[in-house]
Amino acid sequence: MGKRLKIGIIGSGGIAGAHVRQYKKMDDVDIVAVADIVPGKAAEFIAKQELAGASAFEDHRRLLELDLDGVSICTPNVAHYRTTIDALEAGKQVLLEKPMSVTLEEAIEMVQTAKRTGNMLTIGFQPRYDPNMRAIRELVQSGILGKVYYIQTGGGRRRGMPGGTFIRQELAGSGALADIGCYSLDMALNSIGYPKPLTVSAYSSNYFGTNPKYHKEADRFNVEDFGMAMVRFEGDLVLNFKISWAMHMDSLGPTLFLGTDAGLKVTPPATNSPWGGVWDGGIGTVTLFHDIAGHHTESPITVVEPKNDRFYDKVRDFVEAVQEGRPAPIPGEQILINQAIIDGMLRSAAARREVDIHIPEV
Repeated sequence: MGKRLKIGIIGSGGIAGAHVRQYKKMDDVDIVAVADIVPGKAAEFIAKQELAGASAFEDHRRLLELDLDGVSICTPNVAHYRTTIDALEAGKQVLLEKPMSVTLEEAIEMVQTAKRTGNMLTIGFQPRYDPNMRAIRELVQSGILGKVYYIQTGGGRRRGMPGGTFIRQELAGSGALADIGCYSLDMALNSIGYPKPLTVSAYSSNYFGTNPKYHKEADRFNVEDFGMAMVRFEGDLVLNFKISWAMHMDSLGPTLFLGTDAGLKVTPPATNSPWGGVWDGGIGTVTLFHDIAGHHTESPITVVEPKNDRFYDKVRDFVEAVQEGRPAPIPGEQILINQAIIDGMLRSAAARREVDIHIPEV
């Protein structure tokens, strides 16, 4: 066991509860403070989560004045930028929930601040901790596929639309593209080493969210519930991306890696849940397709059950990285590329044409 850590929580909604549940499983962590801009909400959260002795704040800057080793930032998307910048400037190590930010410009400044201050900014992508995700990355990186020239990824929920802060442009920045699309992008791009994106041509719509027949907050729904895009990367690689919170279909298909020597097909787990079908919930099947001595071969790859909860592993990795002085487990500068692609998709969909993606050196 390493140094005992003092952790603060900024934001006290549902995802904050998920963080607290994991921290409470650890004998070397104390949650000492919670901040929420809504009067009384932090205190209610502390009582509900039974965080005896923790202090409640309405201003996150007051929380950051405490002697803390790290913070989990669990605010609505629109507040990720300010709270992250303030936490890094205050000398805290940061575990930030996805998506990284609302705009690309915000993400760039967040990464620059982490580098300038020398403090950690790691992004909460728990699917990275699925052993099957790691196996897929190792297989793609092994070279067995040859040159990967085409990737299809994304996913769709038949009826999986959230509400509240997720559906309001002024709070979330975007809808399905950032909420669950970031997972699908990371699943594919992490496997091939996050190449540099060049251009994107995208489309988005919100026919379901704005229809009272399908969403009880239709009058407040002003983000996309469906998006698709074609993204070009350096190295003659193209990615076909599609994501949906709701649709009249059971699936938007598997993730495919097409290579010059072999192909890889990955399906999400089979589920009857309206929230299934995307890469925030594990792996269903993995199959390698290739030709050997003139024979078409399909080789199923064993899918294993994770030993631990992926969310626990995410939080635990952050804790141990802080204790050991390790770099960010999922560094902001890598997810900056993910954010730049989503930003390009939103710009392209709005302009109804292909746009360039520019990522400055940070």
